[in-house]
Amino acid sequence: MSYGQGGPQSQWDPWKPNSQQPWSGSDGASPDWAALAEASETRNKRRRLLFIGGGALATIGIGAAVAMGVVNADGGDEANRPTSSLPPTADLPSASGTPSFAPTSAPPPLDPKEFVSSKAKDKAANSPDLMFPGTQLTMGSNVYKKGPTADSKTCTAAVQGTLPKVLTANGCTRLMRVTYTKGNLAVTVGVAVFDTEAQALKVKSQADSKSIVKALTGGGVKAFCNGAICRSTTNSYGRYAYFTITGFTGGKDVTTKDTAAFTMGDDLAEFTFQQINRRGQAQASAAANS
Repeated sequence: MSYGQGGPQSQWDPWKPNSQQPWSGSDGASPDWAALAEASETRNKRRRLLFIGGGALATIGIGAAVAMGVVNADGGDEANRPTSSLPPTADLPSASGTPSFAPTSAPPPLDPKEFVSSKAKDKAANSPDLMFPGTQLTMGSNVYKKGPTADSKTCTAAVQGTLPKVLTANGCTRLMRVTYTKGNLAVTVGVAVFDTEAQALKVKSQADSKSIVKALTGGGVKAFCNGAICRSTTNSYGRYAYFTITGFTGGKDVTTKDTAAFTMGDDLAEFTFQQINRRGQAQASAAANS
């Protein structure tokens, strides 16, 4: 006797949970346990594959999130922004260059010669003893003893030859003299004073070999250059013209071989120039400090 079924016969699906495998007929035979075990093993493998695959995808997603997080954190941190992200150099305030200052300059020094070139500026006291101080003069290794001095406003009385005419023509106002000795040699220096430098320069250019200052003797200095051949020089500086005459006190002529006579005359001429220049320096310094 057979019975009809009340609904559709269930289908066994090895991939569907809780589905049951039918077994055959009505003969009451036992289920196929080997097939059931194989189906269960297949389901377990599938689950493991799904789990491993899902885990790998999750790991990739986390790694990407971390990388994005690092980029975002670096981009959003203004304090740690790299140098290359700063504004261009043109947008930055430029450093100031070398500071500029208003040009300043000290006034030019006063010219000492200017103070001995005209009567208007050459106002310091003057005399033979101021021009030639002390009792002796040392020039290098040579020591010269100072002798008599003279000072006159009558320039022609202390000169001879062609010099009186030259001094008068150019307005000489004063003539100072001094004599130095060394051994049997003597030198007289004459300093003629004028109002301007131009007058002194004319005297220098107009004087010749016969323009001679008179030898100054006395005070222990024997006569010299009275008829004997002597050596003379002429020069000028500022408003001063100065002359030297060198000779032997014994009346001997001076020759080109008498180097000591030439040296002594040159030393006294050089010292005279230095003294006139020092006079200018002193007055220039006083004017600068006033």
